[in-house]
Amino acid sequence: MAGLHFEFVSPESVLFSGDVDQVDLPGSEGDMGILPGHAPLVTTLRPGIVTIFRGGQREPVVVIGGFAEVSPKGLTVLADKAVARADFDIALLADEIRDAEEDVADSKDDALRDKLARHLEQLKALQTALTQ
Repeated sequence: MAGLHFEFVSPESVLFSGDVDQVDLPGSEGDMGILPGHAPLVTTLRPGIVTIFRGGQREPVVVIGGFAEVSPKGLTVLADKAVARADFDIALLADEIRDAEEDVADSKDDALRDKLARHLEQLKALQTALTQ
């Protein structure tokens, strides 16, 4: 079976470019696994963990939002922010959660408050996943 070509980009740099066996993504509608030959799609990413599988190894990377596109050429992830799991600072995430809680509490607009509350839930779910 041919590998899946994977491009992983953040605003700071190209994090990865090459062939992989599989990539698991935290899609906005749920987690998904991308294998070679996957149907084309475009999705937004929620805060979570992208897991890259290659050569029998797993490489987890924490992302805070972004987009993913699967095409016949492979998978491209454009992350708003991405940090290797081993380098991710849990204290910074706790600060982001406190800020998000304040934003939800201060919001006067119902639609905006709902959007902020969903983001807060996603950040808390990421915190739970990282501390297990």
